[in-house]
Amino acid sequence: MSKQFSVACERNQEPILQVLRATLANCKSVLEIGSGTGQHAVFFGAHLPHLLWQTSDLPNNHPSILAWQQDAHCTNVLPPIALDVGTGAWPQGPFDAVFSANTCHIMAWDAVVSMFAGVARVLRTEGVLCIYGPFNYHGAFTSASNAQFDAYLKSQATHMGIRDFEAVDRLANTHGMTLEADHAMPANNRLLVWRRG
Repeated sequence: MSKQFSVACERNQEPILQVLRATLANCKSVLEIGSGTGQHAVFFGAHLPHLLWQTSDLPNNHPSILAWQQDAHCTNVLPPIALDVGTGAWPQGPFDAVFSANTCHIMAWDAVVSMFAGVARVLRTEGVLCIYGPFNYHGAFTSASNAQFDAYLKSQATHMGIRDFEAVDRLANTHGMTLEADHAMPANNRLLVWRRG
């Protein structure tokens, strides 16, 4: 079946929504990087109808995103565009916000670097970047479960792993984005918010 289901998306979408509801209150357009199954897009789109939500991912994930959209009938959630942050062409923008969940620890570090550079090109001045996922602080894991998760990731592929918050924050600063909020989330995750300009 085209429609894929993520337990993690089901579990974290409500806590993420509580942050996005306030953070994106004055935004009109959002680019989601790595829409995955498509669950987040239709959930946030339904609960934040003032937003035009642009989904994106590698082409092999598009069928699931489209299936979720078709079932949800969210007219403010747009069909996915093909986006490979490392090598692909980015949409024109500008977007009021960019959102990405559980991507930084899956991508190679070079791809994370490319993602921040791309975000800086498509995010308008005063726009916000919201990134959800696990992060290390001061080079240390925040929990035993995160250490176990990191070991699991590296066993799957050597380029994967939980990123250091400080390194990611420096990337954002390099591209003119300043940390506005660092929200603690369930299951030892964070929702980081930067503002450009």
